[in-house]
Amino acid sequence: MKQFRALGAGIAALALILATPTMASAGQKPKPAPGPVVKSSQVVAPFNLDIDGRDVHVADGFAGIVGTLAADGSITPTVNPAPGASGVEVSQNGRTLAFTTTEGEKEITASGLNLWGPRGSKVYADTLAYEQANNPDQDVAYGVENPSQCVSDALTAAGFPVSYTGLVDSHAYSVTQWGRQWVIADAGANALLAADSAGRVSTLAVFPAQPTTITSEMAAALSLPDCVVGIPYRFEAVPTDVEVGRDGMLYVTTLPGGPESPVLGARGALWRVNPWNGSATQIATGFLGATNLAIGQRGEIYVAEYFASAISVVRNGTKSHFLDLTNVVAIEAGRGGSLWAGTTISLDPAGPQVPGTIVEIVNGKWHKKASFRH
Repeated sequence: MKQFRALGAGIAALALILATPTMASAGQKPKPAPGPVVKSSQVVAPFNLDIDGRDVHVADGFAGIVGTLAADGSITPTVNPAPGASGVEVSQNGRTLAFTTTEGEKEITASGLNLWGPRGSKVYADTLAYEQANNPDQDVAYGVENPSQCVSDALTAAGFPVSYTGLVDSHAYSVTQWGRQWVIADAGANALLAADSAGRVSTLAVFPAQPTTITSEMAAALSLPDCVVGIPYRFEAVPTDVEVGRDGMLYVTTLPGGPESPVLGARGALWRVNPWNGSATQIATGFLGATNLAIGQRGEIYVAEYFASAISVVRNGTKSHFLDLTNVVAIEAGRGGSLWAGTTISLDPAGPQVPGTIVEIVNGKWHKKASFRH
């Protein structure tokens, strides 16, 4: 059972983005790319960005606002407050602002997609209510199939749920427009949801469980007994971002729904989803904290790896390193082949304190446009 709650509830929450059970990440801090130019200090945790012409929109979950980046680097609020804001996108005709919000600390009490249109119109697509009524992954089996008593006792003692099906949980995290519908990556429901302009919600795709066979090294790191070695554990696939490709397909990043650290390996994944029938195909894996993606001019896909402090690029199903960037949590394609990325403030009070930033990347170099030091 993942612990994905309202990220705006506190700084420490991001370290638990999808950790199950709660475990500290061994986040790496590679050397940054050369050539940063700091413009201002304004963001805390820019979970998602959207580039609309010359405008840069940001959903800052810890600040609880949705806004636009001004020329002087300040953030002009569009929605304030926007509790637990995480996703943001402007419609293709420029008339609707879509953003996701989530409320609640220990338990999510509200989550959904907000559609703010012309002349003050406001529509709310309630994904939590939809999850409570439908629970799209209720038939997906997680954990261990037919566990022995030793395995059950060991997993329970370690804080892992032994065997279960999809729980009632919604966290509307990212959003994109596909045709006349909005597609929501719901990190609680383990699904892609669709919402129309009236706020009606439906299921577009449900992600399958992600099995990992427990090795002796994994068992030792997690203090599990030998009876667990060789057992496949079916983790949840937790969608964090969705984008529309040039082929009309949807591309999605997922976290593995378990310990997000090198203990169990880099298990985040990139998927291609057919929006007409909901079929999902994994096209790349090996990401450590895949929180966001962007599609480049030539169809290449960039993936933000939060716990690796790096951006990877996937070409023809092959993953390679693109750029080191500490605490990178969001990435978006911009004008003229540029990329924009968001990074969070430092979450480790014992480590070096780094600012949250909005970053423009041109030809593999990054230039800070906005930052906030907590």
